[in-house]
Amino acid sequence: MYSRIIRSLISLLLGLTLPALGEAAPLTFKLLPTYSRATFKSDAPLETIVGTTAGPAVEGRLMVDPADPTTTRGTIRVDLSALRSGVEKRDADMRGKDYLDMDGGEQNRYAVFTLTGVTLPGPLAPGQEREGTAKGTLTIKGRPVETEAAVRVTYLTLTPAQVEQQKRFGFTTDNLKVRAKFATTFTNHGMQIPQLLFLKVANDLQLEADLTFVRE
Repeated sequence: MYSRIIRSLISLLLGLTLPALGEAAPLTFKLLPTYSRATFKSDAPLETIVGTTAGPAVEGRLMVDPADPTTTRGTIRVDLSALRSGVEKRDADMRGKDYLDMDGGEQNRYAVFTLTGVTLPGPLAPGQEREGTAKGTLTIKGRPVETEAAVRVTYLTLTPAQVEQQKRFGFTTDNLKVRAKFATTFTNHGMQIPQLLFLKVANDLQLEADLTFVRE
């Protein structure tokens, strides 16, 4: 009699525990290009240069456990050949040998950020924004640089009815909005400091990403 009670208790505990473990498994999110963009800013003596890449030029995936977002890992890739700053001649120069060198092979075409660690206060709660930091490696022109970004993350969940309404836009039951800001320099990645007329642009590059992810 006693052994049957023990076995029943063990079965009950397993039944309670296994679903919890399943809920804690990381979710795979893919980037939704239509609602994502990457931007760089650099100060020049006469203006602030802003370059933007959006749409299919931005892609990536994240593995996220909403209950423990510190375990998040993933990769974001930006096609620099699609970068536009509003001045065609300047864009052509940026793609030239002294800077991005688009003819130098596949490694020069893409900027890649590999996420290796996240610090956020607590679990992700639907509809609430969390602010924290993300650590990783930023590779431009084949030159990897360890960096840290300030991030804001919002976890959005939709009901089946809402998913049906938003299906044509690509949204799913689980969605993430990620905004990130980090910095690097031209010289970190083996590029000359650009020059406009006789005036050099600042070496510092401010990078921003406004990304939307949906669960696969």
